[in-house]
Amino acid sequence: MQLDVFTLVPHAFAWLTEQRPVASVLGTELDLRLFSYRDTTPLRAGQVDDEPYGGGAGMLLRVDVVAAALDAAYGAVPDHRIVALTPQGRQLTQDVVEELAQEERLTLLSARFEGFDERVVQHLASDAISIGPYVLSNGDLPAMVLVDAIARRLPGAIREESGAWETFSAELEGGFEYPHYTRPADFRGWPVPEVLLSGDHGKIDEWRREQSRRRSLL
Repeated sequence: MQLDVFTLVPHAFAWLTEQRPVASVLGTELDLRLFSYRDTTPLRAGQVDDEPYGGGAGMLLRVDVVAAALDAAYGAVPDHRIVALTPQGRQLTQDVVEELAQEERLTLLSARFEGFDERVVQHLASDAISIGPYVLSNGDLPAMVLVDAIARRLPGAIREESGAWETFSAELEGGFEYPHYTRPADFRGWPVPEVLLSGDHGKIDEWRREQSRRRSLL
């Protein structure tokens, strides 16, 4: 996969490329490219933002700045999927991650300040994704979350059986996770459920599904 991230701070992603699973697939299954809006901005002194029309708090990433960055990288708006990271986008779920991980090429648009000029989302992006119903001051954080989540689904990022269990977890009713336990089997009188110590994978799967259903009702 060729995964392009447009950002104001490319160096902020450096730590991510040194950690699994991203580092495990770089150069093989993942070609991660970082682009700075400031390198191609048509405005003077590296300006990339502006006050919104009609007033309001904060600054917005300008539409002409984002368009210039895409033009410089691709020559025009590309025909592959371009994802704007915005609180107004569709919610990020494991199903969405699985969907995006199937793309051969993918572009992520990271924002700063109070977000994008709305025309970025409407006309330059083909998709919009949110990592949750809250506002962050740093749009690179959602991009990092998405990069990491996608990288985990690429071949070689994690052990095959771990990926299978993650997919299984996502398919559980309600999409809720089940509880996990590790050693010791009994700590301070808090025991691990006996079914998990039984070695009977059929019963274990049934127990996990039931626990997931219960959590979905909370």
